[in-house]
Amino acid sequence: MRRRDFIAVLGGAAAWPAQGHAQQFSKVWLIGFLGPAPALASAPRVEALRTGLRELGYVEGKNAVIEFRWAEGAAQMRELAAELVRLNVDVIFATSSTEVEAARQATRTIPIVFATHADPVGVGHVASLPRPGGNATGLSVLQTDLTAKALEVLKVAVPHAARFGVLFSSDAPSSGPTLQAAESAAERLKVTLVPIAVRAVEDFEKALARLAQDRANAVFVAASSLTVRSAPALLAELALKQRLPTMFGSRDNVAAGGLMSYAPDQHDLTRRAAIYIDKILRGTAPSELPVEQASTYQLVINLKTAQALGIAIPPTLLARADEVIE
Repeated sequence: MRRRDFIAVLGGAAAWPAQGHAQQFSKVWLIGFLGPAPALASAPRVEALRTGLRELGYVEGKNAVIEFRWAEGAAQMRELAAELVRLNVDVIFATSSTEVEAARQATRTIPIVFATHADPVGVGHVASLPRPGGNATGLSVLQTDLTAKALEVLKVAVPHAARFGVLFSSDAPSSGPTLQAAESAAERLKVTLVPIAVRAVEDFEKALARLAQDRANAVFVAASSLTVRSAPALLAELALKQRLPTMFGSRDNVAAGGLMSYAPDQHDLTRRAAIYIDKILRGTAPSELPVEQASTYQLVINLKTAQALGIAIPPTLLARADEVIE
């Protein structure tokens, strides 16, 4: 999907209002935004980035233009990343590991900024957090650390569970480290993992049915562009249909009907990614900008979904929740 299509989806919200404090720049910066389709699912993230840029003085049509590219699948993601490179954008915003991988395959010179990368060191997108090297940097959610905690919380919510399904996107580079972290946590929790891969929204129904057939008692859904933004309501609906309690890596999935999530505020991380874009446009090399780790995490529980599943969330877990959706 091209930029004009995205503007049509969002209507007037796509325009940035001029700010009196906007700083003067000698050129109009071209910012590439690489994301998964559908565009509407990413509207809150786009607005978060827009807010961050606006706070730093970037006004669309005056000193900045965003070229949006929305990919249907990994193959098109690579094509659209190459298209942004041909446009010679000044920086590419690629929020997670899936988009970063496509962007890195397309260029090793144009700066790439990420906001919710699951494991930039583990997948080789940066050399280290303090010294990323190369042309990519940004903010990380450290999914490998979050995975262990998420499985622990899921075990508290469903104490009888002996088999945890793990639903992951095979196209997400972070899926390997995430599965390794899940396996280590499963050993400590004395549960068996039942991993299953998906590559498209069309795989969701069959995957969840398979997990139910394999006697999974609950499902950990590894956060990725596919599982978070492609069809969160459908994923939640299918899990409920199979009577499977779910733990997600994004609040968006719980708002759409999933049972629980343990994750940082991804919209806030996206807004803060604008700081990296600003520093890069002002001349700082991405290799010199340390990767920032998310520092606060939120437990969100959907009580309506718990009631539909017949699950009584322990009071101690409810007390720990940062948000309870009723």
